[in-house]
Amino acid sequence: MDLTTTYLGLKLKNPLVASAGPLSRELDGIKLMEDAGLSAVVLESLFEEQIRRDEGALDHFLTEGTESFAEALSYFPETSEFTRGPEEYLEHIRRSKAAVSVPIIASLNGVSAGGWMDYAKKIQEAGADALELNIYYVSTDPAVSGGEVERMYLEDLKTVRSSVGIPVAVKLSPYFSSFANMAAQFDAAGAGGLVLFNRFYQPDIDLDELEVSPNLVLSHSNEMRLPLRWIAILYGRIKADMAATSGIYKAEDVLKMVMAGASATMLCSALLVHGVHRATEILKGMERWMEEHEYASVEQMKGSMSQKRCPEPAAFERANYMKTIQSYR
Repeated sequence: MDLTTTYLGLKLKNPLVASAGPLSRELDGIKLMEDAGLSAVVLESLFEEQIRRDEGALDHFLTEGTESFAEALSYFPETSEFTRGPEEYLEHIRRSKAAVSVPIIASLNGVSAGGWMDYAKKIQEAGADALELNIYYVSTDPAVSGGEVERMYLEDLKTVRSSVGIPVAVKLSPYFSSFANMAAQFDAAGAGGLVLFNRFYQPDIDLDELEVSPNLVLSHSNEMRLPLRWIAILYGRIKADMAATSGIYKAEDVLKMVMAGASATMLCSALLVHGVHRATEILKGMERWMEEHEYASVEQMKGSMSQKRCPEPAAFERANYMKTIQSYR
């Protein structure tokens, strides 16, 4: 049974990739994930704000709309709350590469243009096999148009892409007015892969302290339907590899994503909830299903349930929408 796949030009032993998260924080966690069968590891993110703090300044873009620079600083975590600083992050890449044989993908998380992007080159020099650019931005200014936001995203990718030779994937949200067009633009701008999708975490209000508080809720299985849909729509229409993330818990989830056209499927919540050994269970489940249904390889099934051969995907989506609305009895 051949479970191998190619993602960002990297030959992976299977489609299971550890998504950026707390399990990649320490070497022991990375080793455990390799032993459990995961084929690559995305390290916990290095944030733009960490780099700017380290350099002693925050970009004006991040303080726009605040009363003062000091108040803006208070929005961000204290330096002590970050797992490691920028230089420690680079050392973590080096140590991770020396400790395991699976590819190590660094994660750079930011939004505004600036010197923090220089760390992409440093990440490459530290030995990362690829880079995941996680652009997390909520447009709150009514004066900023969708076109401006789109240009900002594309410029971020172009700037990073021009400074490194390793493959760059972009982790995106689905909240563009025409996501298919944006996917094509990222593809044309040099993205080696698209990671679908970034989750926007919704804050809560603490009624006792009267302050906005973070509220982390792990993904659940139903969330996989959004990346499943878009991967199926885009497969064969862009050159960039696609990785699915959010809500992947079972072998069946991975199989569906691969059939839609995913080159890789990223796990985080499933490993946190069920333990790292969940990856081993998923791989065994994939092999059983493929044997029962006479599939010899992952490559054989890849994209087999995509919309590649559908001449009018929009019409297909419209028809499916109507069927879904009328299906409840």
